[in-house]
Amino acid sequence: MTNPIISFKHVSKVFEDSGTVVLKDINFELEEGKFYTLLGASGSGKSTILNIIAGLLDATSGDIYLDGKRINDIPINKRDVHTVFQNYALFPHMTVFENVAFPLKLRKVEKKEIKERVTEALKMVRLDGFEKRAIQKLSGGQRQRVAIARAIINQPKVVLLDEPLSALDLKLRTEMQYELRELQQRLGITFVFVTHDQEEALAMSDWIFVMNDGEIVQSGTPVDIYDEPINHFVATFIGESNIIAGKMIKDYLVEFNGQQFEAVDGGMRPNEPVEVVIRPEDLQITLPDEGKLKVTVDTQLFRGVHYEIIAYDELGNEWMIHSTRKAIEGEVIGLDFTPEDIHIMRLNETEEEFDARIEEYVDLDEPEEGLIHAIEEERHEENL
Repeated sequence: MTNPIISFKHVSKVFEDSGTVVLKDINFELEEGKFYTLLGASGSGKSTILNIIAGLLDATSGDIYLDGKRINDIPINKRDVHTVFQNYALFPHMTVFENVAFPLKLRKVEKKEIKERVTEALKMVRLDGFEKRAIQKLSGGQRQRVAIARAIINQPKVVLLDEPLSALDLKLRTEMQYELRELQQRLGITFVFVTHDQEEALAMSDWIFVMNDGEIVQSGTPVDIYDEPINHFVATFIGESNIIAGKMIKDYLVEFNGQQFEAVDGGMRPNEPVEVVIRPEDLQITLPDEGKLKVTVDTQLFRGVHYEIIAYDELGNEWMIHSTRKAIEGEVIGLDFTPEDIHIMRLNETEEEFDARIEEYVDLDEPEEGLIHAIEEERHEENL
């Protein structure tokens, strides 16, 4: 990593009046020019991190660095960051131009330069021609764009976004996801985005920090977080998951549902209890005798792009299947999946332990190929 734009080193936060611990020994480094997301449920501590970066809250302990400089004692107006709040915090008595120009006026920038920079900022957010429009006459999406234009007008090192899309309807929220991501890539400014919406985080981010109860539970790319959840919380919080109790027989062989299946995970103790994760979209419906599992369809809902089918196996385990094929309630079907569709989670494994195990058992340049090769070697040895 190059020199980080933001660093947290052993940062904790306790609200003294209540004694509530909201952040527990937070450590991370953010690279310049990336889109980061703090993802978690209400009360997880994600907005507290944002407010500490902005200077709206003080850390109880630990150090915060911005572009290599410790900023714990630096006032809000001296930090080279700008925050876009959930309610946008626009001035209702000002026009669009006046709202966007406000940070420049505070810095006593010349009028000619203000006009040029505001015009350029509004073009970037596709609001050119709206300069004289009253804030009250704008739609929610347009107000959002004004808030973003104001955030980037001073070209800060970091833009902080505190659930800025949560008040928008689904269609507009999706459009703004594309626009925010495209804008961030065009500007090359570091964005730190807070949300509780998993799909939003997966769609927009270069890197995600999953938070729970004041701690970073797992961090990684959207693909890593989705395909390799570290524990039960992450697997259920990020998308839908089928999670079944199992036992690791040996490397690349797991037992669940009374059967043994090839997998692509290793580095665990023989016969170690584990949790097995298979995503609903990775289950293929087959004829009963052609699948690896037999299940009975209980209910189904049409979700637009697929049917969401709930079925139960003979042991009473619930299975969710996403399929373009409609099922019949009460029908017995087969479920098929590949070793790559199975993800195995150790009980109570930390992220550091998880990363170390993955590095030992995976070719980091071509992880999937490395695991498949290991399985093939295992088969070869058994046939000798």
